Amino acid sequence: MSNLSTWSVDPAHSHVEFAVRHLMISTVKGRFAEFTGTVEVDPTDLTTATLNVSINTASVDTRTTDRDNHLRSADFFDAASYPTITYASKRVEKRGEDYTVIGDLTIRGVTREVPLAVSLTGQARDPWGNQKMAFEATAKINRTDFGLTWNAALEAGGVLVGEEVKISIDVQLLAAAARVAA
Repeated sequence: MSNLSTWSVDPAHSHVEFAVRHLMISTVKGRFAEFTGTVEVDPTDLTTATLNVSINTASVDTRTTDRDNHLRSADFFDAASYPTITYASKRVEKRGEDYTVIGDLTIRGVTREVPLAVSLTGQARDPWGNQKMAFEATAKINRTDFGLTWNAALEAGGVLVGEEVKISIDVQLLAAAARVAA
């Protein structure tokens, strides 16, 4: 028997960010401003976790309006046709003090299994009595695996946008009601 509880992503204290090479010499970083997610887990055994996350593709923000509009276009996320990026866990494996979450990432209607390297950063009760739990997670994907293939050749060789995308997630979860499961 375990004590499963449902936790919701606290967007005011969470970040979903990415980084990709630009001109093969520098890195452009961005984030998604709008996302939701839930985790069902026994807090005493994090390998019991199941999580589902949805990210609003139109909320992409790289601090450059023209680039953000291009990322929303059919060349990249095609936000009009694919308004969300989703991640749904399949299993959680303990790796020493940390965890690997294996799940399905869907971008532009293409689903690929992607592992997240996850660290629990802590659990606490806030001043208003709310139970919180926080994690850091990272992953690397090849954007072309998800149909994000637009690029431009550079005169001196190479390409404008790198294929490898580094994903960085800092998430704070808010506990909802607990329930006992058999």
